[in-house]
Amino acid sequence: MEPTKLKKVIQGIPKAELHLHIEGSFEPELMFEIANRNNISLAYDSVESLKKAYKFNNLQEFLDIYYIGAQVLIHERDFYDLTWAYLKKVHGQNVVHVEVFFDPQTHTDRGVPFDVVIKGIYRALEKAKSEFNMTYKLIMSYLRHLNEEGAFKTLESSMPYKDWIDGVGLDSSELGNPPSKFLNVFKASAEQGYKLAAHAGEEGPVEYIWEAINLLNVDRIDHGNRCLDDEKLVQVLIEKNMGLTLCPLSNLELKVIQKMEDHPILKMLEKGLLATIHSDDPAYFGGYMNENYYETAKALNLKEEHLKQLAINAFEASWLNSDQKKKHISYVKTYFNSLSY
Repeated sequence: MEPTKLKKVIQGIPKAELHLHIEGSFEPELMFEIANRNNISLAYDSVESLKKAYKFNNLQEFLDIYYIGAQVLIHERDFYDLTWAYLKKVHGQNVVHVEVFFDPQTHTDRGVPFDVVIKGIYRALEKAKSEFNMTYKLIMSYLRHLNEEGAFKTLESSMPYKDWIDGVGLDSSELGNPPSKFLNVFKASAEQGYKLAAHAGEEGPVEYIWEAINLLNVDRIDHGNRCLDDEKLVQVLIEKNMGLTLCPLSNLELKVIQKMEDHPILKMLEKGLLATIHSDDPAYFGGYMNENYYETAKALNLKEEHLKQLAINAFEASWLNSDQKKKHISYVKTYFNSLSY
């Protein structure tokens, strides 16, 4: 498919985004605007110099600058503006359902109260629901480079807002921080009714994916690139129909893959895995949903049937109820059936 046509097809697909860190959607222009509003000095003298710093050799180098950016978020309005900017952007890309991660500890550990963070994010999500008819789920992530005690404090802080939060996740520096480190807090989170997800097998080994499934009892694996290293694991993931939320441009920027042609998502689809495409931290990695779809499709020569399957998989792997899933999947099928060239 030639590029202009491919972009047009991708734009029209009704999409679900399941792997998005709201702090990672912080565009440099908005970062400077909020920094100025809050009288905070950034270590960069312009938007351009900040953008030039967005060159990463690994996950940790990215996280270092990610946490610097988050420092300017202080007030409820800041979290609202951040979230609303993301939601407006993806509404323009025909994203109709989002499942958004937020990192409370990134903010509470520097003195910003939990309620300030969540109220700003929630208000923007509710506005998108009202104005865009966009559905959403909110996922509270535990930072895996910190200890489990801190995660338990975050769980406790979330209790007054249980009705706003749909699940918990596990993110930040993967290497050296296996899922098993958070066994107890994940069990406690499940007891509170939260659904469970965990980043595993991005930079970390295939054993981390096994731990997330067998020890944490997750409902979904975020990333999961390394699952192809273990055929037995592939079969388990297929049997469980467990979603894998892949982030191609993120994988490229963080050198998880060396070039887009190396991305495993086509092999995953061919094996029958519930593989999906998302943007991860789009402000830092050069693309939102449409860009991730486009660059992946171009590099791997994905066909229309692959794009259709990826879109369906995302709704299937979502935390929507079965009726909502069926409705969205029907829209995806109707859209592809309507295409004419």
